[in-house]
Amino acid sequence: MGECLGYGILRHEKEEVMALFQISNDKITIQVDSLGAELKSLKSLPDQREYMWHGDPAYWGRTSPVLFPIVGGLKNGTYRVDGREYAMGQHGFARDMEFQLKSQVASEIWFTLSSDEETLQKYPYPFLLEIGYELVGRTVVVKWRVASQSGEPVWFSIGGHPGFMCPIDPGTDQTQYKLLFDVKDQVTATCIDGGLAGKEKKTYALRDGALAVTADLFDNDALVIEGDQAHSVALARPDGTPYLTVEFAAPLFGIWSPPKKKAPFICIEPWYGRCDSVDFTGDFKEREWGQKLSGTAFEASYRITVS
Repeated sequence: MGECLGYGILRHEKEEVMALFQISNDKITIQVDSLGAELKSLKSLPDQREYMWHGDPAYWGRTSPVLFPIVGGLKNGTYRVDGREYAMGQHGFARDMEFQLKSQVASEIWFTLSSDEETLQKYPYPFLLEIGYELVGRTVVVKWRVASQSGEPVWFSIGGHPGFMCPIDPGTDQTQYKLLFDVKDQVTATCIDGGLAGKEKKTYALRDGALAVTADLFDNDALVIEGDQAHSVALARPDGTPYLTVEFAAPLFGIWSPPKKKAPFICIEPWYGRCDSVDFTGDFKEREWGQKLSGTAFEASYRITVS
């Protein structure tokens, strides 16, 4: 079995115990917090280089929250299911809940979260959410499973929000770095308008797949890239060498850093869902990019590879 590194007290009203778990192979080591089943650290061995953002609240106090059962925000902070209105905060509630350890071996760990009376007050679907992390060489495979506990269909969204150090090397500036896509010419992003998906689009020209990280790249919030335009995004050093790559099958993804803060990290976020559109008026089941689970479990994953 792996090692449980440490314990502390959760900083919320339930006063539950949280734990930090570690698994390793001969290339990398990770730490995962049971609060939100959140990946908190990814280090290469033997140099102990840290790739994950450390959660400084001056910029953004999280590291890699899992977004469930919604990704992004709801129009007016509410949604409807079968004529009843519910309220839910941005990105859902799973990131702020205590997960239970399901299993842990040398190179893989799994956590579970089940619906309860509290979740059913704001999300009317009985669910089981499982989050796993597997180490394969220099890669972390992040795995999600969603199942219905009632046997009835479940509508949901799920996504990742991992933040990675950029710049990664001392003495370099973020504006010297590049984003590398697995497409060569361009990507088109949906513009964010007041936290919702706006009607405008912006196209970013790529130079042989590369987009420079300019000082104003995130001034208007995240780049939301929809419609299977790309399935791999890397962070590259000033010389163009990639040092971290995120690969995914998700149909859309976000790239984000806090607007106008010069924050020393960038998030690359695979999503199965996104925020409401500014003109959305429908039922929860009609949200764009939302997922419907009926019968067997929904399963998805993405990969983080470091150099």
